[in-house]
Amino acid sequence: MERKFGMEKFVIRGGKPLCGVVDISGSKNAALPILAATLLTEGVVTLHNMPVLSDILIMCEILESLGCRVNFLGNDCIQIDTRNLNNQTVSYSLAGRLRGSFLVMGPLLAKTGYVSISMPGGCPIGARPIDLHVKGLTALGAEIVNTGGSIIARADTLKGTKIYLDFPSVGATENIMSAAVLAEGETVIENAAVEPEIVDLANFLQKMGAEIGGAGTDTVTIMGKTSLMPAKFSVISDRIEAGTYLALAAATGGQITVRNIFPDYVKPLTAKMTEMGIDLTVCKDSITVKSDGTHHAVDIKTLPFPGFPTDMQAQMTALLTVSSGTGIVTETIFENRFMHASELCRMGASIKVAGRSAVIEGKKALTGAKVKATDLRAGAAMVIAGLSARGDTEISDIYHIDRGYVGMEKKLQSLGAEIYRTKEN
Repeated sequence: MERKFGMEKFVIRGGKPLCGVVDISGSKNAALPILAATLLTEGVVTLHNMPVLSDILIMCEILESLGCRVNFLGNDCIQIDTRNLNNQTVSYSLAGRLRGSFLVMGPLLAKTGYVSISMPGGCPIGARPIDLHVKGLTALGAEIVNTGGSIIARADTLKGTKIYLDFPSVGATENIMSAAVLAEGETVIENAAVEPEIVDLANFLQKMGAEIGGAGTDTVTIMGKTSLMPAKFSVISDRIEAGTYLALAAATGGQITVRNIFPDYVKPLTAKMTEMGIDLTVCKDSITVKSDGTHHAVDIKTLPFPGFPTDMQAQMTALLTVSSGTGIVTETIFENRFMHASELCRMGASIKVAGRSAVIEGKKALTGAKVKATDLRAGAAMVIAGLSARGDTEISDIYHIDRGYVGMEKKLQSLGAEIYRTKEN
């Protein structure tokens, strides 16, 4: 499989209210660990509602490099045949392109007893250490060596145990869960992450025959099995994509209905939007935002779920730039996640960053400018700013955006946005 992504940019003419309906795609953050977990079985796994994004394609390339066969069926269905698994090494050329590449470590170790993986890459938003992954797998009985550029793990047999995570890391919880399903005996993960993506991974593993209890709470219990069977599964919708369109609707004015979502999963965001005075109508699987562009600032502090998600911090910062009053955003998860602030200031925003906090003085309008997407969610923030600004905005480095949003410009065009993709000069 070979997919190439050129250097492209978005050109946006903003200042226009958006109206219509947008359907949310499958969750990237749920799909990546599920794709990795297909390594636990031998056979053909069929995954539906899969978002075809650059990050997903890289994970599929990793699976292919390990000997799996990957087939794309339709727009959102992927089949993975693991019967020819014949490699246990993930090269730097692949791992360096995707932070989520490390999610294959637990499944591959559990299935084959050996894995060598180069240190992963990803967005430059701050340190995301793998020490908790290593701690958990070591507790299960793996011998792990860090060569400086790669992590090598061996284990003749994994054995269930009790593992306490110093921080409720989503990735570490996922890796340990995926390894423990083939370990001998019972594994208990304490202070586990409780994100919806953890629940979705557990549901997928259970569909393959795993025995898991407590997913979605801070204590997850896994009773190991000798083998798992292939399964068919549909991935949950993307709560961060949903939140991005909700924030976008509020920033631009107009009326947008966001469909194919679980409203409870975006409650940390909708609670803040309601606090801002934004009109929301919540239904079973949709939320409608009706905005006249008037809303007031609030303070935000990012926290692990069910707190306010760090992946919505940049988009909310963009919304606060066009809100009345002053808001303070405090980032507690990543130490380098305000790179979008300087780009927003190019458009006339008033943002002062001090350490892990940003003070945003809201303005009535932004002005179009040439800016760049410094990372995935920062790119989404620039789109929100560009759509709400007066005049034209050019956003470069949009390959970051393509990592997490399916057909963003097409979805926005369906809402009446003037946005198009073109090659960078």
